[in-house]
Amino acid sequence: MSNTEQAIQYIHTNFERFIRDLIDYSKIPSVSFPGYPPEPLVDSARWTARKMEAVGLEHVEILEISGAPPFVVGDWLHAPGAPTILLYAHHDVQPPGRPEKWLSPAFKPERRGDRLYGRGVVDDKAGALMHLFALEAYLKSSGKLPVNVRFLIEGEEETGSAHLGEFVTHYKDRLKADLMVLTDTANLDIGLPSLTYRLRGLVDAIVEVRTLDHPVHSGMWGGPTIDALTVLNKILARLTTADGKIAIPDFYEGILPVEGVEKERLRALPFDEKKFLQEIGGVSSLQLSGEQEFSAYERIWCRPACAILGIDAPQVAKTSNQIVEWARAKVSIRTVSGMNPKKSLERLCDFLAKDPPYGAEVNVKPGTAGNPWKVDPVGPAYEAAARALKKGFGRDAVFIGCGGSIPFVEPLTKEFGGIPALLIGLEDPYCNAHGENESLFLPDWKKGMEGAVWLYSEKLV
Repeated sequence: MSNTEQAIQYIHTNFERFIRDLIDYSKIPSVSFPGYPPEPLVDSARWTARKMEAVGLEHVEILEISGAPPFVVGDWLHAPGAPTILLYAHHDVQPPGRPEKWLSPAFKPERRGDRLYGRGVVDDKAGALMHLFALEAYLKSSGKLPVNVRFLIEGEEETGSAHLGEFVTHYKDRLKADLMVLTDTANLDIGLPSLTYRLRGLVDAIVEVRTLDHPVHSGMWGGPTIDALTVLNKILARLTTADGKIAIPDFYEGILPVEGVEKERLRALPFDEKKFLQEIGGVSSLQLSGEQEFSAYERIWCRPACAILGIDAPQVAKTSNQIVEWARAKVSIRTVSGMNPKKSLERLCDFLAKDPPYGAEVNVKPGTAGNPWKVDPVGPAYEAAARALKKGFGRDAVFIGCGGSIPFVEPLTKEFGGIPALLIGLEDPYCNAHGENESLFLPDWKKGMEGAVWLYSEKLV
């Protein structure tokens, strides 16, 4: 039996213990958002460090950057002549959300059938442990790895990884590698291994409208006096056209077209509109929106998309017959490869502020300008990953995009000379990551570990 086969057998033998460890890990409420206590993030980092040491990694340290939750690093560098993989995951989690919507408490993970429910079980504590247990499977069964490994598990991914760039610059020698494997993305469906090769970027802004210095009686003054909420709605309505396009001038400048092999790959992916609407919890009458000339996957992964994330105005339950003097909204636009994030943000802000209806006072506060990312998934690393995932899952892997953003992927890979980045995840259309009743499909977690074991043994560069 080869070392790889021994490692696979180790996973089968120890999988129930792995689940218990994930439950233990996910009990720690390591929320990185402002307003939540920092102590659980420290506890989570310490748990992570202890597990790294237990599986056999060396030089394990909890490292800090001022103002950031703790980072955890470790390595194993005893494979002469073999490439070095930088493994990335995060140990922080989203806020728990609405307690009444959880079927079991967010930080008391509960196993129901083939799924484990709890905050952070799939995003991203399962991702961190998937690779740690794959490494353990090698180190405990044969005493060595076929590759060199550096592992970084950060604690602020859910709030935007604001300090990761500074951390990478400061600790570059601890992270230098020949390729990166990031385990924080999704599979197209359960049982279908997926490699993500493109991410959207993100720009957002807050637009605030004021028409009066105080509310006034709607009966006495209504008609010639406009309320701020109506003005705000008119501004927001200008953002998109009736056929689903973003109406900001020149906003589509630089977008890279989807063509050739990429277009063929997207067309070959399975898509069922009825199933898609069920997955997102759409009401029975809901229709798909956006640019109809593009497929649903192209609209999610390859085209910009605008969303109104929230509006501040009087609550309906607390309204009276007054004309509202003030209102504001947060506008978010996902950008795509070829677009310049700074220009996109400037265009959004300028558009929101231009020509205020009825001469209302409009102020715009710019927010994020995150990079999109895209690679051509060819070459030894991507071919190796496809082979490894096929061995782990028992079926061919597909290449997909992600409509979300991971802003640090592009700068981190560039920092090390443009190394390949393999984005391999565990989320699925039913896992409800970031929502209540987040869950992990346990059979795919096991297959993911097996895929990781096979990946380490492949010719990666």
